[in-house]
Parts: sequence; C-alpha cells; structure tokens
Amino acid sequence: MDVFVYGTLTAPERVAEVVDSYAFVGPAHLHGLHIVEGRYPTLAPGGRAAGRLLRTDEIDRLDAYEGVDGGLYVRVSLPRTDGGEVAVYVGDPDRLEAAVDWPGRGSFPERLRAYLADADVSVEPLPDR
Repeated sequence: MDVFVYGTLTAPERVAEVVDSYAFVGPAHLHGLHIVEGRYPTLAPGGRAAGRLLRTDEIDRLDAYEGVDGGLYVRVSLPRTDGGEVAVYVGDPDRLEAAVDWPGRGSFPERLRAYLADADVSVEPLPDR
C-alpha cells in the first residue's frame, strides 16, 4: 500500500523504527489539504502539501504508530491523480493542539470524511529528481 507521508515518517530512520519493509517511491503533492503544525504535524482544509509516497504492507504498524485506535489520527484513502488510491493520516486538531477548523458537525472523523466527500482532494505523484 502507498501512504502519503508529510511529517516524521518522511525520515528513513524513523520509518525503519516503525516497519520492517518499506520503500520510498517518490515525492508527491497532496492537493486540497495543507500541513499545520501542532504537537505533531497534521492537515487542514485547502491548499497543498508536499510529502513523499511510502510503500509498505505493514499498515497495521503504521496505524499503531499514528495512534489510529486511540483517535489521534484517522487513516483515509484518497485518489491518486494517476489512478488508484493512497492512504493519508490526518490528525485530530484538538488532540494535537493545532489551530485547524474542520467544517461541519459531529466528531472529527465525521467532519473529515464529510469534507473529503465534497472537496477535490487528491495525491499527485511527482517525478523523482
């Protein structure tokens, strides 16, 4: 599975601490969301974010690292501009002390998914330089 990474998981030494088998498959842009700093980086509506595509089959270990079961981050699937899908982790801004206002009502995962259903959000793989 390909994962768009934009924070600590862009560093090979950090990824090697989390998963046993992985490859960086190139740079990418995330359209429709931008990076916001908090206790850890997260994403907010609008703009663009630069990152990398990480390929690994150990998604359960990434989920554990990102605190998915505890609600720290939510893993969503977004379309690739060249076909297929990419996993992206989006952190709960309240839990990460990040100044992000997700529109809508309900829990953070509900507001995130509603935004993604209505917005034009995609991951564009870029040529390796």
